[in-house]
Amino acid sequence: MTDPDSGTLEMPEPTGGPGWYDLGPVETLAGRALREVRIGRVRLALTYSDGTFGAISGVCNHVGGPLGEGRLDGDYVVCPWHQYKFHCRTGEGEPGFEKDAVPRFTLKEEGGHLWVDLASATPRSKLHHPPHPLERKLEREPGPIRVAGVSTTVMDPKNPRYSTSEALLECALEHARAGLAAETRLIRLSDLSFRNCEGYYSKSAHACTWPCSITQMDPLDQMAEVYEAAVHWGDVILVATPIRWGSASALYYKMVERMNCVQNQVTIANRVLIRNKVASFIITGGQDNVQAVAGQMLTFFSEIGCQFPQFPFIAHSRGWSAEDMEHNIDYVMKSAELREGAQSLVARAVDAAQLLLEHEAAPHVVARGGRKAHALALEGG
Repeated sequence: MTDPDSGTLEMPEPTGGPGWYDLGPVETLAGRALREVRIGRVRLALTYSDGTFGAISGVCNHVGGPLGEGRLDGDYVVCPWHQYKFHCRTGEGEPGFEKDAVPRFTLKEEGGHLWVDLASATPRSKLHHPPHPLERKLEREPGPIRVAGVSTTVMDPKNPRYSTSEALLECALEHARAGLAAETRLIRLSDLSFRNCEGYYSKSAHACTWPCSITQMDPLDQMAEVYEAAVHWGDVILVATPIRWGSASALYYKMVERMNCVQNQVTIANRVLIRNKVASFIITGGQDNVQAVAGQMLTFFSEIGCQFPQFPFIAHSRGWSAEDMEHNIDYVMKSAELREGAQSLVARAVDAAQLLLEHEAAPHVVARGGRKAHALALEGG
């Protein structure tokens, strides 16, 4: 049976075991350059180009993407998940990666029909790729508490301006370093070059990988600095954001959309990447809506595995009626109480992180009942 939209051809399991199998009329199959063929549990990517058919495995070598649902680029089938390429007739990888090959199958035309020999599959050979540095074992190195500060203010480095949220973040980091003997790291998202999330999870849950598919494919993608700090290096993640139209900054959302791959590991593999880590937040702005901004931040960082100290954020806003940014900046620059609040916030976060490290409270895996994207099994059902 063929799905007219996807071009997928589904057939029952061969009753006589592997061997020649009738795919259907040649005239019909030649009407599509690439289609997926499913014969029982076997998936093929069937191509027709320049009057010639080709059949290779429909399972990509990378993370099992459906090659038959991709596209044909010259003689190469392009995986729809992460754009790996395989020759449509030989199964070999693109030039330079020929040894990264998927099985190919023998075809014949007979009686106006196209036949495939399932028993003719060549061996699958995967070219060894060194693991990405972020794929290393999750293991905290000995040393003092480490605080990763993330500023999400959008900034033109050639024409810098005063950022109230970043100023309080720097105050907190200085106190963590000088007053709490913690190691600190400041990440300014505006200094990093990283792509937006490109929706791999929308293609398939398993297409969203760890590390992020973009980070794996693009060595220039600097989101790796955030992943390194949040997953491997930091014990405290201190995020600062301005309020923009009642929400966190655009850079904040760009970051957390890319961090969704961390949460998706819990969803698809029950693998907790962030353990015994504390998150806290600094929120400032000329507009109000502090509670909504904090609520989103608390929800997201709790879902990737973070825990929180008592009173996990500080905030300052002049409000809707007093949207006077000059005075807002003046308040932050000259308020000893706000600086003290930032110092107290990071102290609470460091104390909480120390307790977590001493007691190893966070689980490696979590019970799936009630979690996102988990189908419930009913007793007696």
